[in-house]
Amino acid sequence: MLDVCIDQKSFDTANGEVLKAIEGLQFQVPAGSFTCVVGPSGCGKTSTLRVILGLDTDYQGTVSIAGRGRVAAVFQEPRLLPWRTVEQNVLLCLPVEVGESQIQDLYQELGLQDLLQFYPTELSLGLARRVALARAFALEPELLILDEPFVSLDDDTAGRLRKLLMAVWCARPTTALMVTHNLREAVELADNVLLLSERPTRVVADVDISTPREERSDAVISNYVRQLDDLRHAPL
Repeated sequence: MLDVCIDQKSFDTANGEVLKAIEGLQFQVPAGSFTCVVGPSGCGKTSTLRVILGLDTDYQGTVSIAGRGRVAAVFQEPRLLPWRTVEQNVLLCLPVEVGESQIQDLYQELGLQDLLQFYPTELSLGLARRVALARAFALEPELLILDEPFVSLDDDTAGRLRKLLMAVWCARPTTALMVTHNLREAVELADNVLLLSERPTRVVADVDISTPREERSDAVISNYVRQLDDLRHAPL
């Protein structure tokens, strides 16, 4: 579904030097899979997503998205329009061929059915992020990009949102690529985890999470987390 080959992505710094953010980054995301990307802070994860989304075209390499190429994104901040209600924010992204009646189940799945006439300022951060998820899934994307959508939330709220995300994704399957700094979160959600190196970033490991999600107990998740932690700290 997604084929990424970024030979090089650089930035000009204030002191006139060139900062290499990405070099030799290559990976593929199979159709219908959920892939998580984990890497150290500042390694170029968000820069990679910007390239994939077409928000940054100043790089060397290629990015190929199969199908019609309908892409939705959920960012670290919900980015809702404050002067529009929850329902209006979601309907803004609704494709012409998708009727309003077709997304009523989506509101139910995300627990938003009683909040449709609320404005973003009346919502907690956790609820606002539910709206951002609803807006993304309403688009019926072929590729869903998530950039640390649960960052800065407390553990309980983040855990509930992860379960909601997985429930909606299973009901409305699409190809998903999510950036996270949380190894446990990655193992809980993903079919496979891509570990990135320090800047300039590249893939250092691609780990298949083969255990079915319903069988990922705390012990199983902890084993995978230890494996991933060992890999990301292994000498290059």
